[in-house]
Amino acid sequence: MSALVRTKSVDSDYDHLLKFIVLGDLNVGKTTYLYHFVHNTYSNFKSTVGIDFYEKRVTFKSNINIGAKYRLKLLLWDSAGQERYRSLTTSLFRDIMGFILMFDVTNESTFLSVRNWITFIQTHCYNSEPQIILIGNKIDADNRRFVDTVRAKDLADELHVVYIETSSVTGHNVKESMELLIEQTMNQMELATQKYYKSSSTIDIREMPTKSKTLMKKLYENKNQCNC
Repeated sequence: MSALVRTKSVDSDYDHLLKFIVLGDLNVGKTTYLYHFVHNTYSNFKSTVGIDFYEKRVTFKSNINIGAKYRLKLLLWDSAGQERYRSLTTSLFRDIMGFILMFDVTNESTFLSVRNWITFIQTHCYNSEPQIILIGNKIDADNRRFVDTVRAKDLADELHVVYIETSSVTGHNVKESMELLIEQTMNQMELATQKYYKSSSTIDIREMPTKSKTLMKKLYENKNQCNC
């Protein structure tokens, strides 16, 4: 999978629109993570109030349709970790196609909150099988580390999600983790599309599983639409 920045910014100049959101407790590094991915540099921020978003253009080489390349527009939502802003976050879930769930490896309480965040996603997400990446952030502060890699991976395995460790300061695995979420989301969409085309002669779209209908709707309706 290859994701490259596009410099041209024209709303119609993309094939698919992907909407992702970063979730996690307060001060785990969500905003600095997104900023580093979009701008390829570190910047220190105060805690996000409410909801914010970033935008980036990338290209994606398909793993399903060999030789195909798609121009993607990413809308990356940055959520506040405070409980009082949860209602704002859930209002976005209908259109979200992938989730990055983040905790701080130097703060055990943020790690213990991961299960609650997974339940939160499963309860409010429109997609019955959302793409989720679990991130342990702030590994640059190794001398203050509290949650070790083995413990985090064990939880990820239990929750059936991929685990990656990042540093929003150094940029370690920031790009790679986002590229993995893009890859998983696009693979899911393309497989749903193939399944639809193979069965379209005999199955009405109204009879398709909710997951497939959701993905098909996003695949064909998200292009050239931006509700930011």
